[in-house]
Amino acid sequence: MKYFFYIIAFLVSFNGVAQDKLPYQLYTKSGKKTSYKKMLKEAGNAEVILFGEHHDNSIVHWLQLEFTKDLSEKKQLVLGAEMIEADNQKQLNQYLKGEINQKAFDTLARLWNNHKTDYKPLVDFAKSKNLTFVAANIPRRYASLVYKQGVEALDKLSAEEKAWIAPLPIAYDKNLPGYVKMLKMMGDHASENMPKAQAVKDATMGYFIAKNLQPNTIFIHYNGTYHSDNFEGINWYLKREKPSVKIMTIATVSQKDISKIEKENLNLADFIIVVDEDMTKTF
Repeated sequence: MKYFFYIIAFLVSFNGVAQDKLPYQLYTKSGKKTSYKKMLKEAGNAEVILFGEHHDNSIVHWLQLEFTKDLSEKKQLVLGAEMIEADNQKQLNQYLKGEINQKAFDTLARLWNNHKTDYKPLVDFAKSKNLTFVAANIPRRYASLVYKQGVEALDKLSAEEKAWIAPLPIAYDKNLPGYVKMLKMMGDHASENMPKAQAVKDATMGYFIAKNLQPNTIFIHYNGTYHSDNFEGINWYLKREKPSVKIMTIATVSQKDISKIEKENLNLADFIIVVDEDMTKTF
């Protein structure tokens, strides 16, 4: 009979372990495990939250939406995103006000292919709560222009076009580790204009975040994690615009084992979402 109880005890224990299998684990920048509750509490002290994502990661998109909903119950919010470009702000505003429907928005704005699954829920939440949603990114054709011809090519833009990017001249520090790493990753195909094209995106997003800050309000900005990892990118440009602004950063990484953060992923952000590498991709 005692063996029967041993078997039952083992099965209960095993079932408990199985139930604890999670798709992600949160860490502080130093590598200490933390909780969603603590991250949400800390977010309440920020003026800007840079929520870094992997664009195709379903669990992070879900977390972004839940985090936004939960924080909105405590604080007034402004939302913004890399995924909608500044020259589509008019169309975004029309959609938020109910002046055009989703089909028209899809037609008039250059939305990402995964907008419907990954970003529409955030935009629709803003619409339901009458929140401002900022189209923060530089129009991609201008980032492409920088890649092909250099930053100087932006000087030739019209006054209307320049209103959709950070004011010129755009500061650039080629020694920032993120831009240095980008060049190294490209190897023999490296071009000095590649990190500059990244920089004009970072600068423009930082500029539109700063421009839309409001008293007693938290600005949540959704961006690819590379744009804010290591407290660089958008963070660097935003600090130039608003040196005293309180920024909280969230980074996303994927690992085979989420029970311990890998050394290379330490210090990426104030909070680091370590996602199981088998997590479902949205595209």
